[in-house]
Amino acid sequence: MSIFEGFQMQLLNAFEQIEGAAFRRDPWTRAGGHGLSCILEGGEVIERGAVLYSSVTGQSLPPAATLTRPHLTGCRYTVQGVSVVIHPRNPFAPTAHMNIRHFSTPSESWVGGGIDLTPHYLFEDDARLFHTAARDATDPHYTDWKRACDQYFYLKHREEARGIGGVFFDDYQASDGLNILERLVNGFIASYTQILSSRHDTPYSEAHRAWQLERRGRYVEFNLVWDRGTAFGLQSGGRTQSILASLPPHATWQYESTPETGSSEAALLEVLRVPRDWL
Repeated sequence: MSIFEGFQMQLLNAFEQIEGAAFRRDPWTRAGGHGLSCILEGGEVIERGAVLYSSVTGQSLPPAATLTRPHLTGCRYTVQGVSVVIHPRNPFAPTAHMNIRHFSTPSESWVGGGIDLTPHYLFEDDARLFHTAARDATDPHYTDWKRACDQYFYLKHREEARGIGGVFFDDYQASDGLNILERLVNGFIASYTQILSSRHDTPYSEAHRAWQLERRGRYVEFNLVWDRGTAFGLQSGGRTQSILASLPPHATWQYESTPETGSSEAALLEVLRVPRDWL
């Protein structure tokens, strides 16, 4: 078992314990690659969850992977990674995402990854808990990688962030790269499972659910328009069902929607338009 397969099992165990049910295991193989897609749909706590492992070898790095390394265009490569997206059923429980990966080419290797939190309703204690875990996992890089996360998970066409961020980094070549990924996995599990466990039983109304579905629409927009991971998966001939498992099971789009001034919904939008230093 590779270190990334071990990460996947850690994450699965944590979320299955919260849900009280097993994810569906869907192993796959194709020319140049294999993996295990673990999916949960229709759970009581997790409306859709995906914990995905893949290992792929290709003859030419896809364009999405060479944006910051144009000199590697055309190089053969191997990449291992784990990607996690959890869409809770309760509107007061935030969506969470983690992606970690290791690339290697004949001349270079590097790691990348990150974690980020996308609440539908803002709880500042949750934000501080999540960012504390991100800082502890990535110091002394936290400040730079937090800024990179705010810049990356941004819907330019909406002029708002997807969520309240976390950390995001790419092209990291230092020798402690895998150690950082391990700390990031452990911090993500510890912080997010605490948040999810504390929020998933909160009573909510149909109005809260409607706002959750509207915010999920923004999540879809980011993943399909701006996300490099989605682009890489499609460009490298990945499994469409696994790539799009990051999308929520239900979402809505309003022609025009303006939350009432002073409401919890308006407070969230204010934070999404002006990123904050949560620590």
